[in-house]
Amino acid sequence: MIKRKANEPPSAISRDGMQFHHVGIPTDKIRPGERYLEQYRFHVSGFDTSPYGIEWMRFEKDSPISEIIRTVPHVAFTVKNLESAIEGKELIGDICTPSKGVRTVMILENGAPVEFLEFGDEAE
Repeated sequence: MIKRKANEPPSAISRDGMQFHHVGIPTDKIRPGERYLEQYRFHVSGFDTSPYGIEWMRFEKDSPISEIIRTVPHVAFTVKNLESAIEGKELIGDICTPSKGVRTVMILENGAPVEFLEFGDEAE
């Protein structure tokens, strides 16, 4: 295992070309500007207004989303090729399309969820 120096970015960024996208934080508090994602039965807020990419996620009790995603914050990266990025990784659920032109999937890395997002030309 190669260790990185304190001033070096993670290898996902420096070697693999991924870019930071957001941090998803589970919450049970209603937050201003929530948007409801019916198919996943949870509310998201903050992403479109946070200068640091903070996204709050409030889940309904019957949300089909994995418990680790509902309880542990995650970091998300954009990738050029989703299939390439997940090769050999432990997936949490399946690749999904939460909105037009966006494909996403979560992996489990060192006990924590990490999200990969691939944006097509038609993404909004």
